[in-house]
Amino acid sequence: MGFMQHQFPMQLFRAYDIRGKVSLLNAGVVEAIAHGLAQQYQQAGQTRVAIGYDARLTSPTYAKIIQQIFQQYGIDATVIGCCSSPMLYFTAKEFDGNGIMITASHNPREDNGIKWLMQGEPPCPETIQKVGQEAKQYYSDELLPIPEAQHEIITEYCLKYQQSILDDIQLQRRYKVVLDGLNGSAGRCAALVLKKLGCDLTTIRTEANGHFPDHAPDPSQDAHLQKLKLTVLKTGADLGIALDGDGDRLVLIDAAGEIIRADQLLCLCAEICLKDHPGQEFVFDVKCSTQVRNTVLALGGKPVMLRTGSSFLRKYLANAKGQAIFGGEYAGHYVFNDGRGGGYDDGVYTALRIMEYLDHTGQSLAEALKKYPKRVGTEDLYISTHRIQPQELLDFVEVQSRQLNAQISKIDGIRLDFDDGFGIIRASNTGEYFTVRFDAENQQRLNEIRHLFVSMLRDRYPAIAKDILDAQ
Repeated sequence: MGFMQHQFPMQLFRAYDIRGKVSLLNAGVVEAIAHGLAQQYQQAGQTRVAIGYDARLTSPTYAKIIQQIFQQYGIDATVIGCCSSPMLYFTAKEFDGNGIMITASHNPREDNGIKWLMQGEPPCPETIQKVGQEAKQYYSDELLPIPEAQHEIITEYCLKYQQSILDDIQLQRRYKVVLDGLNGSAGRCAALVLKKLGCDLTTIRTEANGHFPDHAPDPSQDAHLQKLKLTVLKTGADLGIALDGDGDRLVLIDAAGEIIRADQLLCLCAEICLKDHPGQEFVFDVKCSTQVRNTVLALGGKPVMLRTGSSFLRKYLANAKGQAIFGGEYAGHYVFNDGRGGGYDDGVYTALRIMEYLDHTGQSLAEALKKYPKRVGTEDLYISTHRIQPQELLDFVEVQSRQLNAQISKIDGIRLDFDDGFGIIRASNTGEYFTVRFDAENQQRLNEIRHLFVSMLRDRYPAIAKDILDAQ
């Protein structure tokens, strides 16, 4: 059969991980990627690595394939079982900072993916492309005998990770909590931690199930939080916690069943961190609202805006020499970097830090967030590229926007900041579309900002302008 390099799916290699449909990311492709990855670790002089995997049906098998290939290169690869990404990041510290996670995070069940750490740091986009180029040479269309592997929980690693959280968090109040694991790989362990901290806990969907019977494990979609909302109201809970498929993202619901927006939670995290560390950097991505920047400034911190992608966030924090005490993303990634927490995004740890703070201040979640009113904003709106080169469109928007009275940021796409809101258009890191988001103090202003973008694009890119106008 020979090598069929022209069919190797390079489109799986994204800006901050490898991800796509299992029909493309099949066992043969995973084997080829394992060669590319093993060579990277080998060149860096690394000799051991931890491998974790999520709830997806193919994940344990892919972990085994990678383990076998790594052993051929003389790298000691240990599979640590079905776990959350934060647990893998924590465990990687025992393996010289090296870890590989098989996960497609919050994506639909047809997808899978691979992300990794080398010496404590995630790869940059160039490294990911390089792994793809290496892997290509090992790709053959001959189907391999696939080692059948089942999902396994390996308690040794799970207990160490739990203990690190239990040593860190102090709760006096007995919280009534509902936890929704969305059938991902983080729910089981998160439930154990909450129970051990004395919470009165109700769980939903905390068993890992790669069929994801209800919907994709994506808590950023409001429709996916209905079950949690109803359970919080029914049990009279203090709050509800939703984790995504691999547990690195968090969404909270207050006692009244209100979904807390990321902007509000970031403002609360700024309060938590800057109280003890005034003057430090507080990092967030380009999709966050003006409210976050203004809050950080008001609390005496230094706001730093980065391009979207949790690996860029973690890389910045790892290299900030202690200057940056927190990093957050609108998508629900929160990283405590203030001498507590592991310096990586961890949904359940973030929820616990917030609970601990509420415990100290004697407030409910809703009371603590009163001073950070809900903004009027759209969710991320996904707009087809209509086969237009993203850079061409972004260059055009940049030229057009110079006539507006707005602050232009080009960290990631084009973001236009006004005194009372912003609009952003950027090329997605994970699919063939643009991500657009608008945010303002009131609905009328939101509509005005949206129309500014529509009118800039209407003449040259009518299909995209129409999609932006119609997107819900």
